[in-house]
Amino acid sequence: MRIVFFGCDDFAAINLLHLIDRGHHIVGLVTQPDKPKGRGLRVTYSPTKHIAMLNGIALFQPDSLKNPVLVSRLAWFHADIFVVIAYGKILPAEVLALPKHFCVNLHASLLPRHRGAAPINWAIIHGDTETGVTLMKMDEGMDTGDIIAQAACPIADDMTSAELRARLADMGARLLSDSLEQIKSGGHTIKPQDAAGVTRAPKMHKDLGHIRWDRTAKEIHDLVRGVQPWPGAFTFWGATRLKVLEAEAAVAQGKGRPGEIVELHKDGFYVQAADSAVIVKRVVPAGSHAMDARAFLAGHKLKVGDVLG
Repeated sequence: MRIVFFGCDDFAAINLLHLIDRGHHIVGLVTQPDKPKGRGLRVTYSPTKHIAMLNGIALFQPDSLKNPVLVSRLAWFHADIFVVIAYGKILPAEVLALPKHFCVNLHASLLPRHRGAAPINWAIIHGDTETGVTLMKMDEGMDTGDIIAQAACPIADDMTSAELRARLADMGARLLSDSLEQIKSGGHTIKPQDAAGVTRAPKMHKDLGHIRWDRTAKEIHDLVRGVQPWPGAFTFWGATRLKVLEAEAAVAQGKGRPGEIVELHKDGFYVQAADSAVIVKRVVPAGSHAMDARAFLAGHKLKVGDVLG
């Protein structure tokens, strides 16, 4: 089949590479315009653009998908299917209508759970024990299309969003490639999403990682895992901002007020949460580098009774 691929980030890039390696015919790539990034505002381009350039794939970087010139150029490809992964924009009706079959989107959740921009992060933040990937036939809604295929994946108690993202990218690539073969032969099935199971996974923002110590220890543990690598979990020790890289819920019962340091230990310092304590194991103090709790305690005068937050 002739495929036009829409996507930008590393998750999309893994899937694009897998399709190329499996011999699928990618005739065009649509990705976001190059953008300045970092402190030096150096102009960078998406991982998928890099792949397209290396493989001689026709490249489009439109500011808008509603441009009539773009629509006519995409129509010129006579594509059998459009594949959309982490593109960042909803396809308008005039683009959805272009391919011979339809447009598909690979979403990193078991839809209808976690519709939205950050399903991997929110699955962990909400304490889910299972997630997965869904290939759906696209419509004009936000992740509302009918389901073509799904694959499930357990979420380990210590798994971060970065680790889960890598696993789901590989799983999704296999599901996508196999499903495209089924669509080509007409052997695929389609079923509507269950409206009763809808939850939302909105875009992440930089303040989401601010730890509220009046939450349960498990909720704090899940937040720390779910906001890695960005925006990252953080708290305050006096005027010092403290980024928390690793923490876990402790068995010990609470014996202080939320945010209070209740015990210092070589493996971490114990902070009171709503129900029990949280062991903070790795941190990044403002202006410094990542360090374990032992190194942090050796260089900072943290003491029992101090209150974080």
